[in-house]
Amino acid sequence: MPDTLKPPIPILRSFDESKALSFYVEWLGFRIDWQHRFADNLPLYLQLSRGACILHLSEHHGDACPGAALRIPTADVDALHAELLTRPCGNFFPAVNVTPWGSRDMQVLDPFGNRLVFTMDLAGTG
Repeated sequence: MPDTLKPPIPILRSFDESKALSFYVEWLGFRIDWQHRFADNLPLYLQLSRGACILHLSEHHGDACPGAALRIPTADVDALHAELLTRPCGNFFPAVNVTPWGSRDMQVLDPFGNRLVFTMDLAGTG
């Protein structure tokens, strides 16, 4: 039987559209693929992407809990780090660290407490 599974698309909880777009689109460089509201005054649900990385953000109660953690593989965490430093975002000053398990990681917290860890395997295996 062929393997038909594809990478998961995480849903992250958000509470404020302007803060979410400032962080994810303006600072991290994601683009809005689509967005949906059942009515103008109801919560926002949207898909963001940057390269092959796809994220969903939801203001809907029950879709996700704040405080999630994601590991997002990248081919060059240092280039991403340098890029982010050219676009300051509030008090976000990420650092790149070498981990005991053999990766270079850059961790950022979004305005809603979700942790995004951009990671590069030092062994080149993933």
